[in-house]
Amino acid sequence: MNQSMQLSMPEKRTFNLPDTVKKYGTQLLSFIRGRVNILEDAEDILQDVWYQLGNLTAPEEIESISGWLYRVARNKITDRYRKRQSELLDDLAYEDEDGEVSIRDILLADEKENPELYLFKDTFWQAFTEALEELPEKQRAVFVQNELEDKTLQEIADASGEPLKTIISRKGYAVRHLRLRLSDLYNELFQ
Repeated sequence: MNQSMQLSMPEKRTFNLPDTVKKYGTQLLSFIRGRVNILEDAEDILQDVWYQLGNLTAPEEIESISGWLYRVARNKITDRYRKRQSELLDDLAYEDEDGEVSIRDILLADEKENPELYLFKDTFWQAFTEALEELPEKQRAVFVQNELEDKTLQEIADASGEPLKTIISRKGYAVRHLRLRLSDLYNELFQ
């Protein structure tokens, strides 16, 4: 073989899992720990990363082992967060007597007790506010007074001097519009 042939051939890499664990274990755990509140969860995620690495058929073909490890760790953190958030939301949601899922308790829950709810609540309130602004003024007023200010439909009718059926109708139109506008967000959370 001439020298130019030797230079163009890639060098065969070797892979040793125990050496990789020793080299990256501490810093990878620190990385995960910075994004996960509970040490045991961080250790579980790290274990999942090592398991995934150990199950690769050709780990020596990974160009950057550190890049691969951190990417997998980020994905595992995201997966765990989504799973936990979904479980948390399922625990807080309940069906009312009409068989409809209520998320009122979720929206009113304290983020200090459930920090995972912050992102959901922020996303929901932004979408809800936009959908509410799209309503005609009288429908929006009835909905806000009834749902957010806890006034009965009869109280709203009495205060406005309009027939109860008109108030009920406005509330119905508002609810249908909001359900339609928020259905994608709702389906993403509860399906």
